[in-house]
Parts: sequence; structure tokens; C-alpha cells
Amino acid sequence: MIELAVRKESWPIRGTFTISRGSKTEAEVVLVELRDGAHLGRGECVPYRHYNETVDGVAAAIENLRSEIAAGLTRDALQTALPAGAARNALDCAYWDLAAKKAGRRVWELAGLTPPVPMETAYTISAGPPEKMSKDAAANRSRPVLKLKLAGPGDLDRVAAVRKAAPETTLVVDANEAWTADQCRDVFPALAALDVAMIEQPLPAGQDSELANMPRPIPVCADESAHVTEDLDALVGKYDMVNLKLDKTGGLTEALRFAGRASDLGFDLMVGCMVGTSLAMAPATLLAPQAKVVDLDGPLLLARDRDHALDFTGNRVHPPLAELWG
Repeated sequence: MIELAVRKESWPIRGTFTISRGSKTEAEVVLVELRDGAHLGRGECVPYRHYNETVDGVAAAIENLRSEIAAGLTRDALQTALPAGAARNALDCAYWDLAAKKAGRRVWELAGLTPPVPMETAYTISAGPPEKMSKDAAANRSRPVLKLKLAGPGDLDRVAAVRKAAPETTLVVDANEAWTADQCRDVFPALAALDVAMIEQPLPAGQDSELANMPRPIPVCADESAHVTEDLDALVGKYDMVNLKLDKTGGLTEALRFAGRASDLGFDLMVGCMVGTSLAMAPATLLAPQAKVVDLDGPLLLARDRDHALDFTGNRVHPPLAELWG
């Protein structure tokens, strides 16, 4: 019989993490443990209020499956027992980890994937005044990719300040749905002139049809518009890339389907994250080799991390140790 444990945790962020929708100083996560005899599988999720998720609500949704899990709920059955989102992600990844521990193999072997390798990850600069973002960029100018969180008014000044501070770094920007279609038409060429490599989710999800009718001199990536595999067909012609996050897909199982369908439709892949610990990032490292942009820097934004944390040596995120996950 599989025993379930659910814990709510708070991990302090170094300073403040700011996007267009607000700021936070802590990463609130839900940890799931599945124990089968001597074997323990773990998963972590980061509930996101923008998707109507709370830590308490996600923990309760997982707890509600306690009897089904004890009775033998399988990972495949989990896909319909919970909707896509943070709760299913934590459980799904815990099931994968438990299966690997019981088999004495790594998850990528069980999933039929090529072994993950160290990959360059973007490092996120929070939205703020141009002077503050410039200072933060200068301190991280040796990193190969910087991801800039933008906020709407004054965004071109922010990007120009960062570009001056980090002239050789690849820049990607994330508007988090903060722009209008008219702003996109004005801003896209200017960002191209600043040598920005990618623009993430400029328009609100559900209001992005205008992207199909405007020139895109820079690849545009869907984030809030792309949660699960079934979302992808409607994004053809509007976006050039899609951002895969396990907290959106509801775990690795759906993420593998998502990545396959995205490739079939001609989308480049970005693998992203919420702000969480290395345990939340670990399953996503399996998909990083398929991605054009890897953004798994969540633990770098924290004041501390879990034991057996991911190795971020040399601007690269390394595959997880078995002691952490998988």
C-alpha cells in the first residue's frame, strides 16, 4: 500500500521577485511524498494564484486522493483523477520518482528518453526601474542568457538599459500578458533593434489572435496561452515557440505528450519553471535537451535550497542526483 504525505513549505527568495502582476519574497510550495515500503518518491509543485491556485487548495486536492492512492491509484489513472495544474504535477512527479526508486533505474530510462546533460539556463532579472535592472544585469553579465521580466509602460527603457549593461548577453523578455496589440506593433521592431532573441507572452491569454496578423521580427513564445497538449493546435500561426512548465501541464506525463505535439506542429520549445526548489526543477531537466531556451533558474533566486540540490556550476543546470529525484 502506498502511503501519502503532503507538506506546505515556504522558501525565502533572495530580495524580491517582481513581474508585471506583482512581487513576492517567498516561494510557497507543496511537497508530496509517496512511500511504498522502503521506497520513497517525491514531487514538488508551486501553486499559482493567476491560475486560481492556492497552497491550501492544492494541498487539499492532493489529500482528497489519499484513499484512492492507498487503494492503488496508478499514474495513468491520475491523469483523469485531477485536472492539469500544480496538484497533479506534484503527484505525477512523485509517482515517477517512486517508480525509479523501486526499479533501481533513472526516470529517463523508464520514460525512454536520452540521458539529460548539463544545459545553459537563463537567469531572470525582476521587473523594476531601468537603473535597478541595469545594475542587476551588470552583476550577471557573464551569464549567457538573461530573461527580463517586463511590466508594460517604460519597457523599452528597461531593455535598453539592460542591453547597455550586458552588451554580449543573449536577452529574452517576458511581458507576462502586460501589453496590448498596438504596443506589440510598436515594440517588436524596437526590441529587434536591441537584439532581443525572444518575446514571451506579450498579450493576455485568450486575446492573442492579433499575433497572427502582425509581423514578428523576433520569435514570440506562448506561456499563459499554452498549458496542455490540447491548447497547441489553436496557437499555430500566432506563436513561434511554446513554454512548457510542469506546473501547467500537471506533471511529466503530460509534459512528454506536450513536447511531442509541439514538435509535430513546428513549435520550438522553451522549458520554464515557477520559483521553487531544485526538486521542482529536476523533472524538467529531462526535457531540457529538446528545448531551444532553458529557463530553470528557480533555485538560483532562493536564499537556500534543498539537500542534494541541482548543480548550477558554470551557468549550466546539471541533471539531478538520484538522492534528489528520479
